Amino acid sequence: MAKFRMEIPKEIMQDFQKLQVNADEIFAEMTRAGAEVVEVNVRTNVPSSFHDSDIMNCLKITKTYKTPSDGGINTRVGFYGYFTNSKGRRVPAPLVANVVEYGSSRVKKKPFFRKSFKKSQIEKAMLDAQKKASGGLLK
Repeated sequence: MAKFRMEIPKEIMQDFQKLQVNADEIFAEMTRAGAEVVEVNVRTNVPSSFHDSDIMNCLKITKTYKTPSDGGINTRVGFYGYFTNSKGRRVPAPLVANVVEYGSSRVKKKPFFRKSFKKSQIEKAMLDAQKKASGGLLK
């Protein structure tokens, strides 16, 4: 019976081990890069009334975290906290952003957040971050 034996070079095995050990860090940097693209897009797409408002200080990117249920690595972009409106009242920023995005009985909707998720831009930023974080091992 014929036999075939092949040995993988140690350098390649070491590269695979580096990738395995640093996988969470690589994914974290990738999701962060995608979130930064979305944040820039949100800032450009917001209604003109938001530009001079304090609500823009509430647009934030969260820390990268790992979900306990499925082990996914996530970074969120959203409006967090409160801001003072033009009437001097403290208003929850997520509520105002949601009303502008989806509308209400008094306010016509002006979607800006959903338009900010451009798949091609996000994927490009994430792939660039992947190449950088992996040290060129993943291309």
